[in-house]
Amino acid sequence: GISHEACAYAGHLGLGKLIAFYDDNGITIDGHTDLSFTEDVGKRFEAYGWQVLTVTDGNTDVAAIRKAIAEAKACTDKPTLIKVKTIIGYGSPNKADSHDAHGAPLGAEEGEATRKQLGWKYGEFEVPQQVYDIFRKHAAAGAAKQAEWNKTWAAYQEKEPELAAQFKRAVLNRQLPDGWADVLPKLKPDDKGKATRLHSQDCINAIASTL
Repeated sequence: GISHEACAYAGHLGLGKLIAFYDDNGITIDGHTDLSFTEDVGKRFEAYGWQVLTVTDGNTDVAAIRKAIAEAKACTDKPTLIKVKTIIGYGSPNKADSHDAHGAPLGAEEGEATRKQLGWKYGEFEVPQQVYDIFRKHAAAGAAKQAEWNKTWAAYQEKEPELAAQFKRAVLNRQLPDGWADVLPKLKPDDKGKATRLHSQDCINAIASTL
């Protein structure tokens, strides 16, 4: 599909800043993936020109995930796929590694059993204080980065007002320019038909200068 074409193109362009995670839990909504899926995803992405890294225990080995991310960032000439092997519903005594944990809640009873098996002493929706502390620390760091960005943005608006206005409209406000629809090709019912991809090409070429 189109997602694979996009991945192939990313490899062709050597997009070294692109990092994708593949949660390889071996489960579909109908059962284990080997019911209908046996391809080697890693080899497919290598054929696209990607770097492929594997984390063998994505359930508990956080250090291995961090290491893979660092290695992916160090690769600047190709995108990276990090294949993380996990158990869906990890910790659930009766639904782990099962399609019963795919697309449906565990349920109150199984949720309680899962917390017990994982040694999680907190109740449903109860968040430990240390989690709040960690997130607030990151929030403070994020606020500092935002302030730094705002300073850079203000300077850019002074230096390049036209480009800054275009960036603000397209990226920050996510708006199309006024009159963009007016430049689209006009067609009548009796016009000679042609492939929809050619109509798409005509429209893209028409609005290119406006956008």
